[in-house]
Amino acid sequence: MIAAGEPLLKVRGLTAGFDAGPVLFGIDLDVGPAELIALVGANGAGKSTFLGVVSGLVRASSGTITLAGEDVTNVRPEALVRKGVAHVPQGRRLFGTISVERNLLLGAYLRRDREVSDDVTRVLDHFPALKNKLPRDAGTLSGGEQQMVAIARGMMARPKLLLIDELSLGLAPNVVDRLIDVVQQINREGTALILVEQDVLVALDVAHRAYVLENGAVALSGPAAEVRDDRGVRRAYLGL
Repeated sequence: MIAAGEPLLKVRGLTAGFDAGPVLFGIDLDVGPAELIALVGANGAGKSTFLGVVSGLVRASSGTITLAGEDVTNVRPEALVRKGVAHVPQGRRLFGTISVERNLLLGAYLRRDREVSDDVTRVLDHFPALKNKLPRDAGTLSGGEQQMVAIARGMMARPKLLLIDELSLGLAPNVVDRLIDVVQQINREGTALILVEQDVLVALDVAHRAYVLENGAVALSGPAAEVRDDRGVRRAYLGL
């Protein structure tokens, strides 16, 4: 249970990395229930590593991660899925040689309820372009359609918190606009999101709040509109 006023996700003093050394240093970050957070920064700043730690793919060396009031630091990925965390990784990582429908059902592999088929219909309402492509191998779809499948697969787990890494990577602007609309709709329906996005302006335009990572640490955070208007952010990331 989340106490009144408490965030859904609370990260404190998070340090993490790989054999070569730490990548994240003392990260503090909150995500409120049904809040959309933008996580932005230069390549190599630690954004994907942060999502990996939150989803259990990367171990934290120190600090704590709390989800809905429960300490989930270094909990295994499948347990975090059960607790309500879904991760849409950079590069989509679909199973390209199996059908779109089977890819979607894999997103619900831990569920034991009888509403999985209903949820396929529900997530396809967000992505009408996929409705006539369910039998096709996922690898035959366009990049934009594959990203739709990846997000829909994440939603099949019925997450409380959805992590999306590099939504727009390699996609045409009109496809990105459609995906952003869907992300906002998912958020309005009650799912909290952390959006890592190379197009900083897109991310800051849709988020409620934002965190800027530099060299593995939070350099700036606050309401997304204020972060967007920060002189340093505009110079470093928006070319203004």
